[in-house]
Amino acid sequence: MLTLDFHPTGRHFLQIPGPSPVPDRILRAMSLPTIDHRGPEFGALGLQVLKGIREIFKTQHPVVIYPASGTGAWEAALANTLSPGDHVLMYETGHFATLWSKMAARLGISAEFLAWQGQDEHLPNAPSWRRGVQADLIEERLRKDPEHRIKAVCVVHNETSTGVTSDIAAVRRAIDAAKHPALLMVDTISGLASADYRHDEWGVDVTVSGSQKGLMLPPGISFNALSPKALEASKSAKLPRSFFAWDEIVEMNHNGYWPYTPSTNLLYGLVEAMEMLQSEGLDQVFARHQRWAAGVRAAVNAWGLPIQCADPALYSPVLTGVILPAGVDADALRQLIYQRFDLSLGAGLGKLKGRMFRIGHLGDSNDLTLMATLSGCEMGMKLAGIALKSSGVQAAMDYFAGHPAGSALKAAA
Repeated sequence: MLTLDFHPTGRHFLQIPGPSPVPDRILRAMSLPTIDHRGPEFGALGLQVLKGIREIFKTQHPVVIYPASGTGAWEAALANTLSPGDHVLMYETGHFATLWSKMAARLGISAEFLAWQGQDEHLPNAPSWRRGVQADLIEERLRKDPEHRIKAVCVVHNETSTGVTSDIAAVRRAIDAAKHPALLMVDTISGLASADYRHDEWGVDVTVSGSQKGLMLPPGISFNALSPKALEASKSAKLPRSFFAWDEIVEMNHNGYWPYTPSTNLLYGLVEAMEMLQSEGLDQVFARHQRWAAGVRAAVNAWGLPIQCADPALYSPVLTGVILPAGVDADALRQLIYQRFDLSLGAGLGKLKGRMFRIGHLGDSNDLTLMATLSGCEMGMKLAGIALKSSGVQAAMDYFAGHPAGSALKAAA
């Protein structure tokens, strides 16, 4: 008989950049009995969810919720706003930006990929995957499009494969400076509820996100936050869509319902997650993740290893990528750490496979969770024979002890 109960004693350390560890409080909420998704109780739940999620995205406009992964929300963003043969401008920041571009091509959209140009001593085959979106390149390209063939600019806010967080407000300013009507679409699947994000203020037309990162839920829910301009574009878009079509969902959402069966118990968990985030305060949530990230980076710097993000101004508060010395197999190291210490770390994806690993600092974590994670990393690297400059564990302890959290600890739920 197949068994999935393969973990040793104690709790497994899930320190990948998502799915993130789910708080027990959310798991308890999800265990409530399933209700009729056409009954009055569900309508009240739906309205509560839809109101709360707008506050998380910082928007006054509709947020469409799908029982799907973030990949589904990518497709929904494109299919609802574009027509076959439309041209879009995308920016290569890492593996997920690349996958979004490939999806556009499969949908019959002409996708143009911009990338940072330059050399990198640590990753010569993937230099653009250490940097964020260069808004000036987007502006320059849009100025060369007087016929407005480019219908949308698509960028990733927090690139999960690299740990680079791009400046979305700068991208909006670039589009406006070029006086171009292109839609701005942003993937913040790993950024939402962990890194500052402002859909309305930053002038985003479609924001894509998912449940399994900063919202601390299991996978299974994804989102499109919409602007009035995006909704207007959807009226003339010709790409086929049915399940992902905004119009029917937005219409039924007015009363708290969906045109198909929603993820009822995940919505219970979403209500609980939003309550946790709002009671702490989003600004404090963002500061907490920034503090965790700084402590982890202190460890990486002490080890003497390069951080995947090459621009300190764009360090992600969600995850930190660690580049290993040339010739060291990062996947073999991750396997060693998993087997010896029951600790899961994120793999290098795409062009970064085998060259780096990723430490997630989000979800149901705290200082001691991260200290245990860094201890597992340091022990594993020593077992693998990697020469470290000094103790990252000690550096992180010093950082966390010297930089206490900004608010008093709340009583456990």
